[in-house]
Amino acid sequence: MKQKQTYFVKASFAILVFVMLGYVVKFYPEVLTGFDSSIQSTIRGQLPQLATHFFSAITFIGNASTQIALVIITFALLLNQKWYAESGFVAISGILAAIVIAGFKNIYQRPRPSLEHLVHAGGFSFPSGHSLGTMLIIGSLIVILSQRIKQQQLKLVLQIILELTILLVGLSRIYLGVHYPTDVIAGFTLGYGLLNLLYPIYDQKRFEWRFQNKQK
Repeated sequence: MKQKQTYFVKASFAILVFVMLGYVVKFYPEVLTGFDSSIQSTIRGQLPQLATHFFSAITFIGNASTQIALVIITFALLLNQKWYAESGFVAISGILAAIVIAGFKNIYQRPRPSLEHLVHAGGFSFPSGHSLGTMLIIGSLIVILSQRIKQQQLKLVLQIILELTILLVGLSRIYLGVHYPTDVIAGFTLGYGLLNLLYPIYDQKRFEWRFQNKQK
């Protein structure tokens, strides 16, 4: 119970940060101009061609179509292994990400940056759907792999790769000019909060179903 409360505290704090940031974006966006501009200038630099190709490829991981495919494939693979709690965790993470992204973008309706966009991006800017989706979906995979993989070195390598993927997807949205840094921070923060809300529920079901021999 104490461990569950710890995750709920983390979730509450992350969601509170998101709400505060969203309030500023909605009513006082000019306050964030200097902060966003300084980070954009640092990350984008002179837009070298190699970096543009790299981030254009990385950002594909966070596309809605890619995230949907990742959730469906992962769900099917986990289901085939009779890891029912894990498959449900990934599916719910993906569904929740889609609902939250669409809902909050329409609430805040923040226009995208006026910088040169190096890839096409439609709709509103806040929060970054790429950042939120990858945090939730890939974050759920990190949790599952950390529980299921016994070999410590392999587990560590996979965790680092997946964590770097989440970070790079967020950076790609800033570099490509389609999101403000605060959009990405908001996406990561909200995704982290939702992940911490879901994890105790998933972990309890996983324990119960394994104890009852309902899953491997």
